[in-house]
Amino acid sequence: MRHNPIYLLGGAQTDFAVNAARQGQGLFELLQSAVQGALQDAGVDASEVQAGHVGNFVGELFAGQGQLGGMFAAIDPAFYGMPAGRHEAACASGSIAMLAATAELEASRYDCVIVAGVELERNVPGALAAQHLGAATWVGEEAQDAKYAWPHMFDLVGQEYARRYGLKYEHLGRIAQINIENARRNPNAQTRDWEYGPRSFLADDVANPMIEGMIRRQDCGQVTDGAAAVVLANERFAGAWAARHNRSLDSIARLTGWGHSTAHLKLDAKLRASAQSPYVFPHVRAAIQDALRRAGVADVFQLDGIETHDCFTTTEYMAIDHFGITAPGQSWRAIEDGTIAAGGRLPINASGGLIGLGHPVGATGVRMVLDTARQVTGRAGACQIEGARRCATLNIGGSATTVVSFVVER
Repeated sequence: MRHNPIYLLGGAQTDFAVNAARQGQGLFELLQSAVQGALQDAGVDASEVQAGHVGNFVGELFAGQGQLGGMFAAIDPAFYGMPAGRHEAACASGSIAMLAATAELEASRYDCVIVAGVELERNVPGALAAQHLGAATWVGEEAQDAKYAWPHMFDLVGQEYARRYGLKYEHLGRIAQINIENARRNPNAQTRDWEYGPRSFLADDVANPMIEGMIRRQDCGQVTDGAAAVVLANERFAGAWAARHNRSLDSIARLTGWGHSTAHLKLDAKLRASAQSPYVFPHVRAAIQDALRRAGVADVFQLDGIETHDCFTTTEYMAIDHFGITAPGQSWRAIEDGTIAAGGRLPINASGGLIGLGHPVGATGVRMVLDTARQVTGRAGACQIEGARRCATLNIGGSATTVVSFVVER
């Protein structure tokens, strides 16, 4: 089915290294910074934006705050009265906000829409933060004996790979190392100035201590404060915008494919359902294939780069074979031969990903789309993939409960 093209006119993200609470900031200040930055980058006035969407997972738990759609009107008086709403799907909250916005544009309800994602996570002690983020498990039904719910859950994903296909820690450590190395080049990355030793990415209990099972410190995505926002438009608005800015439509990033699937909330139910499948999460594979098919991409190597969910290294290990970069269970091949590294055949997380760049949960899906749009328009700075014209995202919420994939190209 053909769909109307969606154009990405501009966007912005906050510096993910910033501890917002220490600077006297909260959800509003983070959201305000990203939204104002996106409008400025796009060269769009707030009065031209006709609807707003914001992704956020646990504003109520970290900040006691819901109703984030109402913050748009506080950012700019021109947003007063504008239809807006907040979307929640754990770590995929930003992508669900993106899907809602694109649907409105495709339906011609509006011509120009802003999408933002925001999360405040570093204003409480780490153990409490981990407890709050555990709200995306089936609370009271799983991870009950784990000190840290999500490292435990994605250790179980690694164990499933180990049981089905075998898994070596050296490959997980290399994923972490690649993403940290990429983050060094990103001026907004949380870990850009962090120091690591020669054994930091090995199975070394001192340099890289165990958190839960096979999951070690460097295998974990970061606890991050931050926001990201993008300005989206349909062809009618984008055409007028391009003429105003002396641009051609062909020079603007477009969202050309999307995939979305939702599975059982419990991880063990998902693993039982996939017992006869070569893929650990067949519904993840299906969402990716839907996005590629809608974009007319016949082979994954027609992509120039991927921004994928690496809340843990086992998540990215899963993404590699689910994208079809390797056969199921053989993700290690793309790690060993350099396919996914900077300068490789199909670089993954040139931004640094969740491990290197950071993971303000509600913002991640929006940030991924922003980074792919920058890549395909040659605006990714030191993170640029040479010659990139088409990239994809994979954003998952919970234990791959909510799955969203986009294709962005020019």
